[in-house]
Amino acid sequence: MTEPDSSTLAYIGLQPHDILSAIENLGLRCDGRFLTLNSYENRVYQVGIEDSRPVVAKFYRPGRWSDDAILEEHAFSIELAEKEIPVVPPLTLQGRTLHHMNSFRISVSPCRGGRSPELDDKDMMRQLGRLIARIHLAGESSNFRHRPVIDIETFGHQSCDFLLESEFIPEEMIDIYEGLADHLFEGIEECFSRAGNTREIRLHGDFHPGNVLVDGEQLHIVDLDDARSGPAIQDLWMFLSGDREEQTPQLATLLEGYLEFRNFDARELNLLEALRSLRIMHYAAWIARRWEDPAFKTAFPWFNSRRYWDDHILSLREQVALMQESPLVWTG
Repeated sequence: MTEPDSSTLAYIGLQPHDILSAIENLGLRCDGRFLTLNSYENRVYQVGIEDSRPVVAKFYRPGRWSDDAILEEHAFSIELAEKEIPVVPPLTLQGRTLHHMNSFRISVSPCRGGRSPELDDKDMMRQLGRLIARIHLAGESSNFRHRPVIDIETFGHQSCDFLLESEFIPEEMIDIYEGLADHLFEGIEECFSRAGNTREIRLHGDFHPGNVLVDGEQLHIVDLDDARSGPAIQDLWMFLSGDREEQTPQLATLLEGYLEFRNFDARELNLLEALRSLRIMHYAAWIARRWEDPAFKTAFPWFNSRRYWDDHILSLREQVALMQESPLVWTG
């Protein structure tokens, strides 16, 4: 079993009084209210502030991003907010958006609540399409310098190699997994080949319904922690669900809103199932890398089980088949 690195175990000693002290050192007076929010890669807390609205404090996992990469994420979110795109950027406190406490980097943001969007609501899907297009218009105006690209090597090969070395995959399934991975990467490469030389722009990077909050008529887009460069379809495909017949009208509605602000390169539809495949592999490797973090064993107790790996391999087999099919049809 691969030994956990220091970043995996980084939060074991982080206590509530450390968190509240860090916030008060930034000039905010905590009122004692404290709530741990649903985040695993980083630690995120809602903290009550005297005579004001609560704030959200993010403690970045040490070693994951450089300061420059985090500041680039902050700058992108502030840029979007200045264009009246409803992202939630970090607050500038003591002249900075990024702060340090021992081994931790910290940011503080306004607290925004809401529910996940209803994706069977066509008006909501069109609204999401418009917002994604506006993000991409800003995203294509310049490039990231310190944040990586979504690519086959990082999300695919490195994830596969880590899983095979980690001993999580049951021994009797290793050969099956290796052979399946070979077919999977052939399919991914073929999808990218069919798409051709698509444009890489700055993206949200992890845009799914859980990162959109609906509060009445207002949407809030949160968590740009995974902002990367890549094809525009990366910020669209996670809003599609079900089989091909269900996804086709969902795509049409999403792009109906998208096209109000930005053109869409239909060749990128060839990448949809390839990107889904990469995400499945990357997600499994992410949990494996962080398994010794106690929060992961609590949140994902099914991960270290034969049933999980049976289902994981089945999902990858389905992806091999889906990548051999023609892409979704869009007549826009």
